[in-house]
Amino acid sequence: MPLLNRPFLAYQLALLKAHGITDVILSCSYRVEDIRAALADETSGVSLRYVVEKEPLGTGGGVRNAADLTRGTVFVLNGDILTDVDLSAMRRFHAAQGARVTILLTRVDDPRLYGVVETTADGRIRRFREKPTADEAITTDTVNAGVYLIEAELLRRMPADRPVSIEREFFPAVIAEGLPCFGWRPSAYWRDIGSPGAYRAAQMDLLDGSVRTPLRPPGVPRAGAWVAEGGAVAADARIEAPSVVGRDVEIRASARVGPRAVIGAGSTIGPGARVEEAVLWERVQVGAGAVVHDCVVGAEARIGAHAQVGAGVVLETGAVIADHARLPR
Repeated sequence: MPLLNRPFLAYQLALLKAHGITDVILSCSYRVEDIRAALADETSGVSLRYVVEKEPLGTGGGVRNAADLTRGTVFVLNGDILTDVDLSAMRRFHAAQGARVTILLTRVDDPRLYGVVETTADGRIRRFREKPTADEAITTDTVNAGVYLIEAELLRRMPADRPVSIEREFFPAVIAEGLPCFGWRPSAYWRDIGSPGAYRAAQMDLLDGSVRTPLRPPGVPRAGAWVAEGGAVAADARIEAPSVVGRDVEIRASARVGPRAVIGAGSTIGPGARVEEAVLWERVQVGAGAVVHDCVVGAEARIGAHAQVGAGVVLETGAVIADHARLPR
């Protein structure tokens, strides 16, 4: 999944590298070769290994599948979390508490969508409940944020021959055993990008500078925007910051891109068209006079002349929107 025209996982690799963590294992099952290709140019300074599941093993089984390659204290990151958390500070907390497991915590408006974590005053975890049902009482808005520090020998306790849930099986078991398990809640940016709305919002946050990251979009800065090589921008077209324009993009006469727009490589923005607060993947065609706002557009979609694509819309790869159409209706 691209964020500002770079693979999302590149942001996690950059975060790990920034904190001196350069031995990284990706536990994968789906479209592994696509992941390899996407990350081919993103591994500078990182030793990246792949462990592939023959069939899906769940959130714990996927980690167990890589556990035999690990030793010491291991960071485990969910593959859909964008954060700028201070991993070095998390490691210091883990050591100071004598913890065997430390879970990054964050506060959310609706904790039932996540793993609810109850702690004592010093941060020791008393209870972990994954996605509580509507009839269960909720005593905290603090949830599992999908970044863990775990001693490697504990990972190898999980069975290696079946699917395992790290949230429903592993964490409750080690907590019940009385092992020192702690929650750590710092002040940091955090977002689960696992829905289209959150995915778009994460890119707006990156554009706005809300996320601390050493990564920059492909291209060069131009009046507060990032513009990659190739393509052409008409003399009277405008790119308004903050925005990102990929390589080989054509922005035609009187068109306006931004503010807060991400245009994928090889796309065309037609004469008089407007793209604002939207994320366009590769090779999207936006017709003359069309308005694209507050949405996500998949690769190779075609938006007709004078069409309007608005708030919350998600267009799949290859979608075709007729001239003068309005979405949502």
